[in-house]
Amino acid sequence: MVNAVGCEDTRHSAPLLQYFGLDKPLLAIHEHNEREAAQGVLARLERGERVAYVSDAGTPAISDPGAALVATVRDAGYAVVPIPGASSAVAALSVAGDTRAAGFQFIGFLPSRGAERTLALKTLATTVAAQVLFEAPHRIGALVRDLAEACDTRNMTVCRELTKQFETVATMQAAQAPDWLAADAHRLRGEFVIVVHAIDGVAVGDDSLRHDAALRTLLAALPLKQAVSLAAELTGAPRNTLYARALALKAGDSDDAG
Repeated sequence: MVNAVGCEDTRHSAPLLQYFGLDKPLLAIHEHNEREAAQGVLARLERGERVAYVSDAGTPAISDPGAALVATVRDAGYAVVPIPGASSAVAALSVAGDTRAAGFQFIGFLPSRGAERTLALKTLATTVAAQVLFEAPHRIGALVRDLAEACDTRNMTVCRELTKQFETVATMQAAQAPDWLAADAHRLRGEFVIVVHAIDGVAVGDDSLRHDAALRTLLAALPLKQAVSLAAELTGAPRNTLYARALALKAGDSDDAG
């Protein structure tokens, strides 16, 4: 039993609560006010209340609002209790039929533009494990085009509107996805989860080659220290290792130019 319900959008959550005959105060907690609204939740907890939080779709705090609220409440010493529910990432993996996958990486939304997106696509294309991406309808066309270019022969499963009335699931090579998407205007609607299938480890280079691709992309656009810092953040590789490799790459490029 809770005293109030935090909602990503009260207009979506109110009808659901009404359907189940629940009458609780609704608190708007979304990406634009999450940190401020968390303080209001803390005030209620200090009064001994219990507060639930729901997002519009999927699981709260996974590429959805909620992470800042969870961190604020936990740091204040209050318990945060997850309630199991549908996960679009796991649902997509279960229907992808990826027989090579022995694990997966959750990517969420790719960077929208620039060197960060280029690096993310290169890393994705050379990663052996299955990878799960999210995308919004107004950006899905750009994403499948980029995936078609980055990993054209790699299998991917496109999931649209999972667990909803117009659910669509289709598996194809990445190069085929742009034409598949364009073949029906309805396929551009809704929320998307994409599973980029796993590949055999021998089909890609080792970490050093993957890091070389990332570093070369960043070094072309950024000063060395900034390029290394961003590469470390995006790849998880040790900063000192990346710095030494970046110096070697720059020296090699200088020799080639000479």
